[in-house]
Amino acid sequence: MINGGLVLEGGGMKGLFTAGVLDFLMDKKIMFSSIYGVSAGACHMTSYISGQRGRAFDISVDYLDTRWYCGIPSLLTTGNLFNTDIAYGLVPNTLNPFDHEAYEKYEGSAYAVVTDVETGKPEYMRLKSCRGKNMDKLRASASLPLVANMVKVNGKKYLDGGLSDAIPIERSVMSGNDKNLVILTKEVGYVRKPIPAYELAALKLRYAAYPHVWKLMQDRDVRYNEQLKFLSRMEKDGKAFVIRPQEKSDTKRIDKNPEHLKNLYNEGYTEAEKNYEKLVEYFGL
Repeated sequence: MINGGLVLEGGGMKGLFTAGVLDFLMDKKIMFSSIYGVSAGACHMTSYISGQRGRAFDISVDYLDTRWYCGIPSLLTTGNLFNTDIAYGLVPNTLNPFDHEAYEKYEGSAYAVVTDVETGKPEYMRLKSCRGKNMDKLRASASLPLVANMVKVNGKKYLDGGLSDAIPIERSVMSGNDKNLVILTKEVGYVRKPIPAYELAALKLRYAAYPHVWKLMQDRDVRYNEQLKFLSRMEKDGKAFVIRPQEKSDTKRIDKNPEHLKNLYNEGYTEAEKNYEKLVEYFGL
């Protein structure tokens, strides 16, 4: 096990790039002592830790055509674009069983990043197990504003971790990880733009009682771009090794096109493979 950090950005279906990278790491039997997952990154983190190669891709793609799993019918009836009873219940328990025993043998520390809607601050929830109520930590980390309900954990309400800490490299470094592998889902040269006015208006209406939520969305472009600058400094200082897409992908944040998703997964695997020798040298494997 590498004594270092693994940081996994979210990005909805763009997280299939991350799934490809993680499968390559599994093939090379590379594991990290500290892992921070955000949104889709947190979800894919669990299959990586349990050693279930290919599962992150399969559960992301296999059920997209199911009417009540992903889409407007689910959003209108449950308040969630992705039906959480299926995603966090039926899938891991029955359709594609999650290996809880293997996950719980992991000797490192795994964290799902979430956002406290009352304070607007990130929290890093330790995920020692994915059984029972622990699954709510994953749900919270991947609950996007407007298309997912807030999730209660220990009496507090949370939304997607990407709102408050999209790339938790600073947290990982501050926790003592001098070397980190950071997997991004945005391409080289990406610059986040401000959200459209109509989306901000909808956020202000929906989260009028939680002003920190819409304020986080209002200036998320500034904070995200600052995080990219910080990450660049960490790269130069030798504290981060970054794997990311080299070009903009055809895959959208919400995408049901199987060709797009498979291509993105393959790109992640290939990009990790291309960086393998440098990764070995960086971590002294």
